[in-house]
Amino acid sequence: MHETLDPRLLQLLEARLRGADRVAIDARIWELFGQEWCVMATDLSGFSRGVAEQGIVHFLQIIFESERILVPIVKSHGGTLLKVEGDSFLAIFAAVPPALDAAVAMQAATRRYNEGKATEEQLLLGVGLGFGHVLRVAPDEVYGNEMNSACILGETYAHAYDILVTQAVRDRAGEGFVFEPFPQVPPGAGAVYRVSPQGPTTLAPPTAR
Repeated sequence: MHETLDPRLLQLLEARLRGADRVAIDARIWELFGQEWCVMATDLSGFSRGVAEQGIVHFLQIIFESERILVPIVKSHGGTLLKVEGDSFLAIFAAVPPALDAAVAMQAATRRYNEGKATEEQLLLGVGLGFGHVLRVAPDEVYGNEMNSACILGETYAHAYDILVTQAVRDRAGEGFVFEPFPQVPPGAGAVYRVSPQGPTTLAPPTAR
C-alpha cells in the first residue's frame, strides 16, 4: 500500500508519529488530500454461504457476471471504480443524484438478469451510499467516516435489492427519490434510509448475510 501513497502524506504521518503538532498536521493532510465524494459500496448477498454450498468456481462466474453488468452502469453515470475485492466493489461519484441513479439502475439490471434464473444463479446485490469529505490518499484509496458508513451499509446491512444511504446522502438527493427509515445506523452516519420503492419483484426474497 505504501508504494501508492503520496510521499507528502507519508512524511506528515511520520512527523505525527514522532510527536509533532498533530492538530496542524491533521489540518495539512485534509488540506492536501481532502475531497468531497459520494461513496458507493456493494456486496452480493449470501455470497459466503453460497460458496460453501456451490463451490468457489461457481461464484467466480457470479462475480464475473456482476462486474460485466454493473461496472458499465457505474461508469455511464459518471462514477469512478476504485477497487474490486471478491464480491464487493467500491466506487465514487462527484455528486449524490448520479450515484443514486446508478444504484437504482444497477438494481433494475439485476432484476432483469435474475428473471427465470434459479436462486443460486441470481445476482443479489446490496448497495450502500455515503457522502461527505474523505481523504483520497491514492487513486484507489479513500478514507473517512462516510466511506466507512457506505461499506458497513453495503456489505453488512443491505440485503438483495437494497439501497441504503446515510443522512448526508438523503439531504442531497434532490427530487425523485423516496426514503424510508432503516433501523441499523453505523457510528457517525446520523441516520440511515432505504431507497423506496424499488418496484415489486417475484424473484428470490432477501438473503440473510
